[in-house]
Amino acid sequence: MIITLFYYLFLTTLFIALIPLQVFIGFIIATTTGFPILFKQYRIGRNNRPFLIYKFRTMNAGAENKQKDLSRANEAQGPVFKIHNDPRFTPFGRFLSHTGLDELPQFINVLKGDMSLVGPRPLPVTEAKKLKRWQQERHRIKPGIISPWVLNGYHSSSFDEWMKSDIIYAEQKSPARDVVLFLNACLFWFFLVMKNIFQPRKQNWAKTQTPIKTS
Repeated sequence: MIITLFYYLFLTTLFIALIPLQVFIGFIIATTTGFPILFKQYRIGRNNRPFLIYKFRTMNAGAENKQKDLSRANEAQGPVFKIHNDPRFTPFGRFLSHTGLDELPQFINVLKGDMSLVGPRPLPVTEAKKLKRWQQERHRIKPGIISPWVLNGYHSSSFDEWMKSDIIYAEQKSPARDVVLFLNACLFWFFLVMKNIFQPRKQNWAKTQTPIKTS
């Protein structure tokens, strides 16, 4: 009970502290690519229950409808779809996605009880339905903003290894381990942001674009 109370007090404090950054990000999205600012999509949560997830929009209008046209460029294994430099990204959206800043609105999901601060990343409903039975064991706990799989170097892992990592985390989940993962994530995020800020960029993310929608 005390741990739970402290957890939600910490989350609320962190959420409030990040409001200025989120307002700034929302302002940049609105002034460079228009509305909507947020992208909403149904994902699968604990016990296979769908919920509506919130992210800052990083892609152009109609991005979801163009996914089939990009199927040959998919870089992910298994039923998931992922292109690191997805052509549907807006310039600023690419920066948000590559730094993880697009996930900040998910603090709303955490405060609502749909997600945890740390846990397996929630998959879209269509992708989650294609998981094998043993892979669905990852849904025994709430999904999270911070994924142990990401911190462990997901680019070098297969899809099955990703699922196994999530299941192992679900079996070993504890407050102490989550604190360690959260601190590691803060350090990981700092270096990730610095890398994306100072690396050579071919496009100016502040360049005005046509209004958009999604991801």
